[in-house]
Amino acid sequence: MVYAVVRVRGTVNIRHDIKKTLEMLRLNRVNHCVLVEESESYKGMLQKAKDYITWGEIEKDTLVELIKKRGRLIGDKPLDDDYVKSATSYKSIEELAEAIIEGKIKYRELPEIKPVFRLSPPRKGYEGIKRAYTVGGALGYRGKDINDLIKRML
Repeated sequence: MVYAVVRVRGTVNIRHDIKKTLEMLRLNRVNHCVLVEESESYKGMLQKAKDYITWGEIEKDTLVELIKKRGRLIGDKPLDDDYVKSATSYKSIEELAEAIIEGKIKYRELPEIKPVFRLSPPRKGYEGIKRAYTVGGALGYRGKDINDLIKRML
């Protein structure tokens, strides 16, 4: 299982330990997105930073779209099928996305790749950046609904 984690809030008046956790997740700016696998340590980090981020399980079609539109190599070059063929054993971005979701390969471990996706603010805005998703806000765990948010941000 792979989670997509999106930073929703900025760093003004943020506690030092939460700021360090966000740095470890590589979420240094608002509207940045990273992919993390499901593990106890990542779950703890997500819980610690839950008042500044939102996350959920990403689906294959959303991941393919995210990599095609916002995947970048070092030097800000777009990620395409030619790079995937030359740098990995996969033939296309679709196959790469399938492998990432199945846990065969980690996105951040691909050579010359930027592990952070820079997204634009969501169309129609966030639901409210000071409340949890369960009570009508934008923060915390949102399950499969993260796919809708990411599609609004592409």
